[in-house]
Amino acid sequence: MMLQRPISLAWVVALVSLLLIWPEVGNGQSQPTTPTKPASSTVRPVGTVKSINGNAVMVTTDSGSDFTVLVQPTTRVLRMAPGQKDLKDAAPLSLADLQPGDRMIIRGSLADDGKSVVASSLLVMKKADIEQRLEQEREDWQKRGVGGLVNAIDLASGTVTLSTGAVGSKTITVRVSKETIVRRYAPESVRFQDAKPGTLEQIKAGDQLRARGALNAEGTELSAEEIVFGSFRNIAGTVTAIDSADNTLSVMDLFTKKPVSVKITADSQLRKVPPMVAQRIAIRLKGSPPDSGQGASGGNQSPAAKAEQAPGGAGGSHPRGAGDLQQMLSRLPAVTLADLQKGDAVMLVTMQGSASSALNAVTLLTGVEPILTASPNGEGAAMLLSPWSLGSAPAEAAAQ
Repeated sequence: MMLQRPISLAWVVALVSLLLIWPEVGNGQSQPTTPTKPASSTVRPVGTVKSINGNAVMVTTDSGSDFTVLVQPTTRVLRMAPGQKDLKDAAPLSLADLQPGDRMIIRGSLADDGKSVVASSLLVMKKADIEQRLEQEREDWQKRGVGGLVNAIDLASGTVTLSTGAVGSKTITVRVSKETIVRRYAPESVRFQDAKPGTLEQIKAGDQLRARGALNAEGTELSAEEIVFGSFRNIAGTVTAIDSADNTLSVMDLFTKKPVSVKITADSQLRKVPPMVAQRIAIRLKGSPPDSGQGASGGNQSPAAKAEQAPGGAGGSHPRGAGDLQQMLSRLPAVTLADLQKGDAVMLVTMQGSASSALNAVTLLTGVEPILTASPNGEGAAMLLSPWSLGSAPAEAAAQ
């Protein structure tokens, strides 16, 4: 899904913990303070630098509100690396080095206007550091991540059984420990930054789950360092109506034989599958071996088609197929709601929206007629998207 890049929840938690133990005085000497205020005026907001004007820094919180941070000559400013767990390696940072996009946690007190914050200390993560760390995490999720549908949960043993892949599914056991970071998608949001801390007890059969950790040599068991899960609905069908003003479309679900209303949001990912890729997926769905002739594996192929055929790609048997499918998906041509027409075949991953009758689109694929022809009732086609719905989530969890 096309996500904005929020700060990793784990990083925020780590920085908040550091802030709680960070002394107001960094050099062992008493420092001047602002006029005494009631204890209730002490604040510790978190946000992203929007602009800098002299000693006034405009910061946008994760909820979207703006406030001004007043940096004093006595304000202690430290630069923290993303994921850093203590202040041992923190380095002093000057106000002149702050830039829009930097993340910061502020400790201070409300100014007399009740709107700005007089900062006594700042913890800063530079935008460039965040982007570098997130690229490393993105690669790690691709290398050590698995994804699929939850088959079963065993609370006693702390395990989740996943069915991975669309055709010829294999089963992987995900082991969850006390150290595993567990997150759950918010009921009405497809954005990774809105995911909330979750528990193993909240996971249920049919949920889609993505896990990162150490996979055993047989590829059958993964010790999870982090998991994210949510309840999604896969739909395969044809477009029956489009409401451009409301950014919605109606789809006749081939599996349930009922119409479904789907909302296209700013976070929805809309892609078109090239004919060559669609044909190969259809062959794979039927369980037939791909054509070894020039038309299937040679000639002038699109990058997406080559990626689909590559070892470990959509047509491969790599145990981390969810990430590979997501890589292929990210290379497909983007489309908009205006590009869709009544009668178009589509495949979607959706989740519940704010209205009980509406679903928000996470991923929508068009150009999938051959795939639906290979799966007339739509069930097998819809299952193809299962690993894709969460395949990019952790990789896109970056800094907004």
